[in-house]
Amino acid sequence: QVQLVESGGGLVQPGASLRLSCAASGLIFRESDMDWARQTPGKQRELVATITTRGITTYEDSVKGRFTISRDNAQKTVYLQMNSLKSEDTAIYYCRARFRSIQYWGQGTQVTVSS
Repeated sequence: QVQLVESGGGLVQPGASLRLSCAASGLIFRESDMDWARQTPGKQRELVATITTRGITTYEDSVKGRFTISRDNAQKTVYLQMNSLKSEDTAIYYCRARFRSIQYWGQGTQVTVSS
């Protein structure tokens, strides 16, 4: 059974930093591309960052230069370091694993950026 468990969300002020973690189990992690996506009420879930099995990273334009995705295959964990947070980054953040043609989602972690 595949499980993805996100953690690290919370309430922070604009300009602050947070690091999200997503711990995977039941998955061949090193052979899975990993993503972070986010969703706000009434909007579609949007892809924020991706890291491939080879460590190649891509980012949505609004987070480039502020967010960094990384992975630790030994710990089966993917991270999202978020710096210079803005109010528009407020959302539920989800981790996704893509293994061959199958994708798995975590339950999400809330990030709120507010003064």
